[in-house]
Amino acid sequence: MTIIAFIGSVFSPYYKAAGRDAPEDHVSLNVALYGKGCRRWAMTERGTGALFRDRASMRIGPSQLRWDGATLVIDIEEECAVLPMKVRGQVRVTPQVYGQRRFRLDPGGKHVWEPIGPCARVEANFTNPDIKWAGTGYLDANHGAESLEDGFADWQWSRAHLKDGSTAVMYEGQLKDGADFGMALRITPDGQAEVMEMPAPVVLPKTAWRLDRMTRADAGYTARIRATWEDTPFYSRTALATRLWGEDVVAVHESLNMRRFDTGAVQWMLPWRMPRKV
Repeated sequence: MTIIAFIGSVFSPYYKAAGRDAPEDHVSLNVALYGKGCRRWAMTERGTGALFRDRASMRIGPSQLRWDGATLVIDIEEECAVLPMKVRGQVRVTPQVYGQRRFRLDPGGKHVWEPIGPCARVEANFTNPDIKWAGTGYLDANHGAESLEDGFADWQWSRAHLKDGSTAVMYEGQLKDGADFGMALRITPDGQAEVMEMPAPVVLPKTAWRLDRMTRADAGYTARIRATWEDTPFYSRTALATRLWGEDVVAVHESLNMRRFDTGAVQWMLPWRMPRKV
């Protein structure tokens, strides 16, 4: 399960066509459920009138997110793209670890990433589809002063939980100007981010859309794909079995290619996955 709340939807063809000068007019709640018999994918973009936010809450159309002091409560009422299936339920995200700092992803600090709750307790209770689930999750945030395609050519990201309560996060890729960037972090149970030596690179099989994927693992270990959850022309989301710093882990991994995103063919296809309602 992945849930992303957007103000200024970075992958929106409508926001891009509008010159990205009014982020509040391009908001959406993306909900993706991956499970046997209950797959759902919803991302409806809405305009300024659908957005309300204050210090502790945010409403995007019929869905809302609110912070009750200890838990992020997400009330979801969305509809899938292409096939009009409902997605309704509540997800509660309770951080067990609070990140202590933000990170710049580029030298100029135009793109900032913040691991708010690198390890969290997640409880999901959906009525449509009819599923209940509880387990370990993750909460982060990104914000930027320019579009992703203006800042990046591509990136690879992964996150895995370790036995001692720490979280391993790898972030690397290439800026649009050709410079490489990367970091390997071990976020400890007290929220401190320890910079680690980057493990050895592992090239993963390309996706069905022929998107390049790579990850990191201990030297001599080959990471294995457990499942490919998202396979699009410019983005993939994958579950991996890998080994980091001497420990076997299951990692969530993503690959993003902004050169592909910026092509006319991809921009033409995007409205099928993310319709807009004003």
